[in-house]
Amino acid sequence: MIFQNDWHTYISNNCRLMKLLFQDRNTNGLFVVSRFDKSLKGEGDLDGGNINTIVFNRIENQKVTIDGVAYTFPANSILPLVANQHFEFEDPEKLIAWQFNRDFYCIVDHDAEVGCVGFLFYGIRHPFFIPLAAKELANMILIERFCIEDMETRDRMQAEMLRTSLKRLIINVTRIAKSQTGNLELWSDERMDAVRMFNLLLESHFRTEHEVRFYAKKLNKSPKTLSNLFALFNYPPPSKVIQKRIILEAKRYLYYSDKTAKEISYSLGFTSPAHFSRFFKQHSGHNISRFREQEN
Repeated sequence: MIFQNDWHTYISNNCRLMKLLFQDRNTNGLFVVSRFDKSLKGEGDLDGGNINTIVFNRIENQKVTIDGVAYTFPANSILPLVANQHFEFEDPEKLIAWQFNRDFYCIVDHDAEVGCVGFLFYGIRHPFFIPLAAKELANMILIERFCIEDMETRDRMQAEMLRTSLKRLIINVTRIAKSQTGNLELWSDERMDAVRMFNLLLESHFRTEHEVRFYAKKLNKSPKTLSNLFALFNYPPPSKVIQKRIILEAKRYLYYSDKTAKEISYSLGFTSPAHFSRFFKQHSGHNISRFREQEN
């Protein structure tokens, strides 16, 4: 029997390294489970890459560099990372990772099923290190085992089984993250939906829409109501979140691409390079050319 999927397993001689890949030829869906893989890192994709990553560190603290900024990745914790982030680990061979693209599992389409998945990938908190208690740690190891078993079972149900395993992972991590969030009693479904959807909308439209009123209208709220909601959770105002997202993308272009300031300005929806230059200096504190010189 021939299945319309590619399946590959890579195992080192000492059986510590394992990288399992499932690819659906019909949909271009991709799902990868990696254990102790030295090549684990994120190159980022400034043109709309779509590989999301959940990393599990169960051994010891280590450094992770995300978009040029170094952080401590605590032991026994989870780190969600989105497609266009550049990330590199100090000791990737000590980590477990699940990676998937939109064609395999679209976090927007499945949002209602898993319950606020945007909370993990598009929350205002960044980076989102999620510590695990002993029971949570044991459950995560169990999920890892089930994913590997599903990867090794090749039949017509494999794709659906793997999506179910991934969904279970996301639901569990989301529940843990929500339980650790301050002011949890304030997180009604309606309020959480508004914050989550703001961030999902922002990720889709920040290159062309820079004003709070656009996002507020999409959410059927006034800009003031949206700002009050963010203040309720001690978040920066929506306008600041938008500015921060634009600056982050601008820095990625300046650091990781050869695009000129003029090209970047138009890519990010500015009407003129001069406007972009003023915006960048005002909200980053750096002159564009000097920033690029320093980073290179």
